[in-house]
Formats: sequence, C-alpha cells, structure tokens
Amino acid sequence: MTEVKKQFPKGFLWGGATAANQVEGAYDLDGKGLSTADMVKFIPKEERTQDHALDVSKAEIEAIIAGKVDARFPKREGVDFYHHYKEDIALFAEMGFKTFRLSLNWARIFPNGDDKEPNEKGLEFYDKVFDELLKYDIEPLVTLSHYETPLNLTLKYNGWADRRVIGFFTNYAETVFKRYKNKVKYWLTFNEINVISLSAYTGGGVLLEDAKNPLEVSYQAAHHQFVASALATKLAHEIIPGAQIGCMLARMATYPATNNPDDILKAQYENQQNLFFTDVHARGEYPSFMNRFFQENDIQIVKEIGDDEILKAHTVDFISFSYYMSLSATASPKGDRSAGNLMGGVKNEYLESSDWGWQIDPKGLRWTLNDLYSRYELPLFIVENGLGAYDTVEEDGKIHDDYRIEYLRKHIEQMKEAIADGVDLIGYTSWGPIDLVSASTSEMSKRYGFIYVDQDDWGKGTLERSRKDSFFWYKKVIETNGEDLD
Repeated sequence: MTEVKKQFPKGFLWGGATAANQVEGAYDLDGKGLSTADMVKFIPKEERTQDHALDVSKAEIEAIIAGKVDARFPKREGVDFYHHYKEDIALFAEMGFKTFRLSLNWARIFPNGDDKEPNEKGLEFYDKVFDELLKYDIEPLVTLSHYETPLNLTLKYNGWADRRVIGFFTNYAETVFKRYKNKVKYWLTFNEINVISLSAYTGGGVLLEDAKNPLEVSYQAAHHQFVASALATKLAHEIIPGAQIGCMLARMATYPATNNPDDILKAQYENQQNLFFTDVHARGEYPSFMNRFFQENDIQIVKEIGDDEILKAHTVDFISFSYYMSLSATASPKGDRSAGNLMGGVKNEYLESSDWGWQIDPKGLRWTLNDLYSRYELPLFIVENGLGAYDTVEEDGKIHDDYRIEYLRKHIEQMKEAIADGVDLIGYTSWGPIDLVSASTSEMSKRYGFIYVDQDDWGKGTLERSRKDSFFWYKKVIETNGEDLD
C-alpha cells in the first residue's frame, strides 16, 4: 500500500483567537458604551449551580446599573489588551503567527448600537491594532459580533428579537468594512451563532423572562441574525476587494451513546439542530428537517418579503467553527453526564476529560472536518480549539504545560489526517493564545494561553506576561508548517 503524504498546505493560516470582551478591558474608556458582556458577574466555583453563568435578567441589569449589586464583572477588565496590545502582538509575532482572530466590540464603535455616527476613538483603537498586526505580516481575522451586543439594544429593543437591529448591525458592518477595507480581508459575522438557541442573552442580547414561548423568540432572533449576516456578506463583497467572509459555529459533534437505534436517531437529531445554522449560511435556505422541529415547538418564524432571496443570494465564502470536544447522546434518561461548551452530554467511556469535565476527542475533529466538508464543499477554518486547564507557576517563573501541548498535538495530527482525506482546511487559530477571562465562567484560573497573564479570579496580579512551555512548542509547529509536533 502506498503511504499517503500528510502535510499542511503552503500558506496555511496558523494563529490564535480571542474576543474583545475577554481580553480588552477598558470597558468605560474613550467613549465605549456598555455591552451585554459587561453585565456578567463572576460567580466563584463553589457558589455556581451550573457549569456556566451567562444569562442575566432585566431586573439584574437595572440593579447593576443602579449600583445595587456588589460583584465583580471580569469581562470589564479582561487582561487589559487595550493597553498591552503592542506587547501582546509582539509575542504573537515571536511565535510566528500568520493570522490573529479578534473581535470588534460593537459598543466601542457604536456605544448605543443605534447611534447615527460612530465613535472615532473606538475606530482609531482598532486602526492601531490592525497596523500593529500588519507590521508583523499577521493577517487579521475579524469577528463582527462575539457575545458583545451593545446593552442599549437589549434594553431598548430586546436585542436581536427586534428586526430593527438588522439595520443597526448592517450600518455597523458597513462602517468598519469601509474603514478597514485596506487592512482586513478575512471576516466572520456572528461568533458561535447557534449559541443564541442555548443562551439568547449571550448570543443575541435577548431577554426571555417575559416570553410566552422562549424558544420561538430565540429562533426568531436567529432568523434576524441570518438576514443580517447575509446582508453583511453582500456589503463585504461590494466594499472590500477580495474579501472572504465566513460564518462561525460552535460545532457540537454528537455520537450515539450505543448502537441502540433510538440513540442513533437522538444523535442525528442533535447534529441536525447544530448544523441547521451552517445550513442556512452555506446553502442559503432553511433545511426541511426544521419544519417538524418548529411545528412540535409551536414556533412560527416571521419572515419579511425578500428574506429568503437575501439568504440564497449571499452565502458565505467559508465555514469556521469552534471544536473543543465531542458529545454523546442517548434516548435513555439514565447515564452519567459530562460537561461541555455551553451544553453537555452522556459520558463517553473511551475519552479522557479536562479539568472542567470537557471530554477530549482529537479523532472527533477529523470526523468533524470530513463531515462538514462533505456536507458543504466549502473551505473550512478551525477558529477555536484549545484546553482550559489549571497552570502552575514554578519557583523559577516557568510554566510547564505539557498537558496543553499534548492536547494540541493530538488535534493537529488529526487535522493533518483530514487534509490527507481531502478536506480543504485553510487555517487554525487556537483558543486563546494568551490567558483571558473565560466566556462560560468568567474565571481567569481556567487558562488556555501560550502566554501566562499574572491575574487571578479576583482580578489581582501584575498583568505581567510570560511564556509557557507551549509558547516555544507552538512556535516550532508554525516554523515547520505543522511538520514538527514533538
């Protein structure tokens, strides 16, 4: 048998990924407005009743604004990338990054979301960040909306539940496309767009406490985001020569827990619910399997004349996704549960778990890449993958994170296998290249980075940056275009 050559293509986009609300800080500087993320408080692990603490009620928001809540809001602080961006980008360049995924904080550019004119100081900040990246030949990959809805849009319109937000978003998109058209070629519209069906507040700034049918409100908001994404895709292609614009999915690849046909059908259902979101972006229409779901859940999606045509005419250029673990599904109410990225499943006895109970499945990434590519035949981009773990700083200041290297090595090996299988994979940005505030728990102790940041869960520390062992390992991976993984 002839040995198949397994290698990454020339020009493969190696890098790392962050979100503004998890790294920037400076939540009230230079004209920035409040965002939904600024309302998410830190809840210590021992006080948490679930694996994530993301949703916020209107009453809580009002109490927070009135100063009646005694709590920390870590996403207001991040790791102060706002003042450390030059230092951080220099470290990314030292690792050899070809690309850096970041998000724009919508409320930094349009403080209220529905403003007529943008905040110039916000635009200037991102100009400086892009200029710094381009100085090192690092290609920016920019997410327009990464769990950062201007708070005013939530309080005034109930976020994406209101169709008028489409216009505010396209105005924002047009503004940044025109401003950065000579600096940014790769764009994503909504981060993990499917999360709006799991946490409407996080994904769309939507408050559900007064909703008669919360699921209907969530999917209506998703429809508004689909239309906005298609219109933004249209604008990007018109304004930016050679623009590449993609969607972004939290891929929750689900296996049947057993060969029981009921488990197989349950897993198929879970995968369909997940891939519905990329189906609309890539195929430009709602898949037929959603008709039954909408019917069984009394969901009526209100569309305006022309919506279907907009979705069909402006599909994405590539599909990006996050992959942290696989899930297992069973029709049985029994079975030990596992934790996960906003949702869990039944424990898979064949897999190990991270410090946070996320099941580690590198081969599942190969399966996912093949599955997505055969379904859509579009270029794929892994824009989040990484290991959240407790790191220990030794007496000499070093951080030996062999467990992170092992996690990443195994996933990159499976990426190679998928490319050999015929998958068109254009890039990989690990989450997150520098320690940041966790999206799901607002912790700092859940660390992902190649770069350690001296800050604890309570915001204490010097913010000093230091290189972990994985920093030097990833530098070697990029230098050899994925050939040297030892």
